Amino acid sequence: MKNKSKDLLVVLKNTKLNATHFVLTLQLPEGHPQIWPGQFAEILVEGSPQTFLRRPLSVHDVDEKNHTLDILVKIVGAGTEKLSQLREGDHVDIVYPLGHGFSMVRKDEKVLLAGGGCGVAPLLFLARKLKEAGADCHVAIGGKTAADILRAEAYRELAQIAILTEDGSAGDKGMITAHTWFGADFKSFSKVYVCGPDPMMKAIGKLATDAGVYCEVSLENLMACGIGSCLCCTVSTHEGNVRACMEGPVFDVTQLKDWNHNPVCHG
Repeated sequence: MKNKSKDLLVVLKNTKLNATHFVLTLQLPEGHPQIWPGQFAEILVEGSPQTFLRRPLSVHDVDEKNHTLDILVKIVGAGTEKLSQLREGDHVDIVYPLGHGFSMVRKDEKVLLAGGGCGVAPLLFLARKLKEAGADCHVAIGGKTAADILRAEAYRELAQIAILTEDGSAGDKGMITAHTWFGADFKSFSKVYVCGPDPMMKAIGKLATDAGVYCEVSLENLMACGIGSCLCCTVSTHEGNVRACMEGPVFDVTQLKDWNHNPVCHG
């Protein structure tokens, strides 16, 4: 089995979640590379003259029985707008899987996943694999409004979930860290996985470090090549500068000195 591949994948579905988010379901070929939670893909945007670089997008989910790959996308510019127009039967030029993903756990470990907005993208496949491993999985999803709460029902099938919005339009009102899982219950978790805005990840990372709970964060740094050549995704760690696209995007939070505030991703 290959480590990574450049393929032309058929679009099976383009599922609109709301005005700014959609999920592409792609048909994987027989003998495709093994894909791990937390890895990402680089997708070529056809028919968009102003979009020169591939778009780095997280692996959202993988159906290993039916050989399908889901990519959750937020429309933030011309490139992702063009991808939103893909239809069943279209083809996508994709390089995958890239990067270093999340670590797994032992059976019966109690774990917490925290996603803010489109930061939930890499966590669904992770929740699926954790459930398969026998973990006791909890998922906290946060956002500014109800429009930022994505795929809640899909997560509910795999874990206990909590929803928090800053305006109270979905779930409980407040920041994601206001939930009791990040308070009195926090030390009951053996591992925490986080993806979302930098301030959220840093807040949860500090809680974890102070509590002695192992924590992994998935960084959303600006990426161009996806293979470690351009160095635009450099992250400062206690062992020196590393590349988010190669040594990451997932890091043990205690490795990070002060991760970059790069734009989330290309448009």
